Amino acid sequence: MKLQKFAIADVTLERTPGTEAEIFVGNAVDERHGGPITIGYGRYAPNQRLTETMAVDDVMIVLAGRLSVAAQEVEVGAGPGEIVYMPKGETVTIHAHEEGALTAYVTYPHWRTARE
Repeated sequence: MKLQKFAIADVTLERTPGTEAEIFVGNAVDERHGGPITIGYGRYAPNQRLTETMAVDDVMIVLAGRLSVAAQEVEVGAGPGEIVYMPKGETVTIHAHEEGALTAYVTYPHWRTARE
């Protein structure tokens, strides 16, 4: 794979697998490209909630809006320019606030194949 640059317009957003929530993801780089990580974007509609046990190590960067991530007895809020790390095996609840959120993410290894 060679040097590349991505924008949200480069991905097709699809509903997060296994949920009816208005939370959408789109991979820019994944297992089909030969690299070891997945890179993509997420869009959370206002007041949406997702609870998931992390199948991979996940780094989420908030680009716009605001969300909270809770795990066990810890909850962190994140806004534009802030990063949340969610380690493999941790059960997290991600809650988008009233304005929703746009995020970028990097996972190791690939999240889609880890869920299968």
